[in-house]
Amino acid sequence: MNGIEKITARISQDAQEEIDRLTAETDAKVAQIMADAQAQADRETADTLARGKKAAAERLERLQSASQMETRKLTLAAKQEVLGEAFDLALRKLCTMPEKQYVSLLTDLALEACSTGKEQLVFSQKDRNRIGKQVVLAANAALQKKGLPGALTLAGETRKIQGGFIMTDGDVEVNCAFETLVRLQREKLELSVARTLFEN
Repeated sequence: MNGIEKITARISQDAQEEIDRLTAETDAKVAQIMADAQAQADRETADTLARGKKAAAERLERLQSASQMETRKLTLAAKQEVLGEAFDLALRKLCTMPEKQYVSLLTDLALEACSTGKEQLVFSQKDRNRIGKQVVLAANAALQKKGLPGALTLAGETRKIQGGFIMTDGDVEVNCAFETLVRLQREKLELSVARTLFEN
């Protein structure tokens, strides 16, 4: 091998060694970049999964809370409906009492409501025709027994009420209509009736 060939071979060998060294460095850098990129991708994937799980858990919690609120609202509405039915039934029972009991109850109401013994009783059209006179006569008789002026009168007018009466004395009215009395009692008794109906 002559001198030029030796030099060329040496240059070739040095060049190949440099190429091999650079290739190895490049491969190592590429491997490091790939490893870093994979680690970054793994971290981002884990972060994305964690955020997704957290968002899903928060959404589930909101949905459960909304569901519980809706359930409470529906339960309350159902209980209110049952309470309303209970008081409506009480009103119906009052209005459909046997006549003798009905007259007795209205007489007692008239005695409690009157202050002068000279008031007028205003009934529904049906009750005025059916029992109005009986109530006025019975209440006047009871007032006279107590030594009070039994001068209650049956009003010529009627009102649209389900049962009971309106007692009038000039501009003063005492509302003894059953629907009014039941409504007032409902305001007082609703809590205790609810406890009785719905206690677990």
